[in-house]
Amino acid sequence: MRPSHGFTLIELLVVIALIAIGMAAVSFSLRDSAQTVLERDAERLAALFESARARSRASGVPVKWRPQALSNSGRPSAFVFEGLPPPTLSDQWLSPQIQVATDTVVVLGPDPIIGPQSVTLRVKDLQVWVSTDGLRPFAVNRAAP
Repeated sequence: MRPSHGFTLIELLVVIALIAIGMAAVSFSLRDSAQTVLERDAERLAALFESARARSRASGVPVKWRPQALSNSGRPSAFVFEGLPPPTLSDQWLSPQIQVATDTVVVLGPDPIIGPQSVTLRVKDLQVWVSTDGLRPFAVNRAAP
């Protein structure tokens, strides 16, 4: 009998399957970083809004959120919750890339029903909205509210 030279069909299929699994793992790990930064800050802002809204209802004091320009560029690099004691909630973006309009103001209570409100967050050419209809909690929307 002569020795075989080459690979069997099963061996080739196993190698191709391993390569496909490896490529899938690499593609998931190379997710767009700007989109990740934007989504992370938007989810965090929605949670901060809900926390401030609950504190406003509990204390009976209205709370307003607004961006605060601290950088030399005049671009908002932080935000403030007016009506809460200063160290209560975070006041910084997780990423300095986040952009928001400086004239944005969100009123968070103390009434259980507030008007529809929205904040647009941008990173480069990507944007998301953190919004509520006044009844539901704040949520991140990828389409304009």
